[in-house]
Amino acid sequence: MDKNKVDLIVIGAGPGGYVAAIRAAQLGMSVLCVEKRQTLGGTCLNIGCIPSKALLYSSHKFEEASLHLAAHGINVDKPSLDLDKMMERKVKIVEQLTNGIGYLFKKNKIIHVVGEACFLSEQEVAIGKETWQANHIIIASGSESTSLPGIPINEKNIVSSTGALSLKKVPEKLVVVGGGYIGLEMGSVWNRLGSHVTVVEFMDRLVPLIDHELGDALHKSLMKQEIEFKLSTKVKEVKEKGTRLLVEVEDSSGNIETLTTDIVLVATGRKPFTTGLGLGKVGVALNEKGFIVVNERYETSVSGIYAIGDVIPGPMLAHKAEEEGIAVVENIAGQFGHVNYEVIPSVIYTNPEVASVGKTEEELKADGQPYKVGKFPFLANSRAKAIGETEGFVKILANPHTDRVLGVHIIGPDAGTLIAEVALAMEFSASSEDIARTCHAHPTLNEAVREAALAVENRAIHI
Repeated sequence: MDKNKVDLIVIGAGPGGYVAAIRAAQLGMSVLCVEKRQTLGGTCLNIGCIPSKALLYSSHKFEEASLHLAAHGINVDKPSLDLDKMMERKVKIVEQLTNGIGYLFKKNKIIHVVGEACFLSEQEVAIGKETWQANHIIIASGSESTSLPGIPINEKNIVSSTGALSLKKVPEKLVVVGGGYIGLEMGSVWNRLGSHVTVVEFMDRLVPLIDHELGDALHKSLMKQEIEFKLSTKVKEVKEKGTRLLVEVEDSSGNIETLTTDIVLVATGRKPFTTGLGLGKVGVALNEKGFIVVNERYETSVSGIYAIGDVIPGPMLAHKAEEEGIAVVENIAGQFGHVNYEVIPSVIYTNPEVASVGKTEEELKADGQPYKVGKFPFLANSRAKAIGETEGFVKILANPHTDRVLGVHIIGPDAGTLIAEVALAMEFSASSEDIARTCHAHPTLNEAVREAALAVENRAIHI
């Protein structure tokens, strides 16, 4: 191998980038992966999916000990919170996983360079003072948090999700701007630990792109957990007053209100991160929203340069990026990499969890596509009863003529795990009858999926 020349350069070591690098090495390519962070794993492992889920689980345990153990005949003194210890656990988990990727890089003989890449030509990138060459280059640089005009994020009292993962103490009051996945998950963490949380959402519903029936059920559940919501409301201004913040909001009727809070979490979405890559220099085209334009092989407007993950259109999900990372590399190797975008699950890790795959009822209506519905509540599921988590339901949408499953939406215990069964079924173009005729172990939460499939033809057994 020539010095500073490899078969493939991957820019970014998040879920898309590191998976692409490993798959390329498996296929016999020499690979360089460049990452600006000192640690591997990108936003997901370092300041996103993994630390947030660690805190969600820890805060759930705290809430369980505080409110729910007595129902099981377990009496404990009022639990106290050691936030430093909770944060230490989060950091340790992140370190273990990022170090694990480092091990995988060494195992697969992937060259890892810490730095920022900038294109010099179609086959060359500068990394610091070095120049690296490759016939193929994959852009997997991910995304960054968006901010609100006139409300600068300082990661102290006005924070993004990054700052919200590392608060030094539990705020008495927290205002979350944005009722999407990130806002609801981080709002749940601090609500469980004792904050009074208010979520301000510009739209008239939470997570507007999910099936509305699930969104409404989640809204009601979080309200019961004493999270306050202000829908159809925008943030006009945030001002400091002593040690507090004054958040001026306006609803759709023009009514203005000022909220006093300790912390403001801005969770209004993410945008592709392409700053400093020098894409204009080599002619890589972007769309009107700043995403990199790619074809079905994930190749950009420049031959030999590819892009995957959050920098291209589509849902900003780690597992979507991973699938694209494998597909693009297999295409480069002359194989037939492919991602079925109709069967990419999404999960909100609140309590109850929310998980979806396929079409929503609203999308089917908008498309004029006929469908039939089967639903089954966890209240009638024996395992849910046994563990004391009976909130929610499974909803299956199927074609009335072919019975093919079009979409599945779950709100309830372990929804993020349960969705895998139906995602697999949909990948194989299964019918609701296929699911209904599959024997499910008893007693399990998965039986609710089978009962919902039975309900498509009005033959659920346990309701």
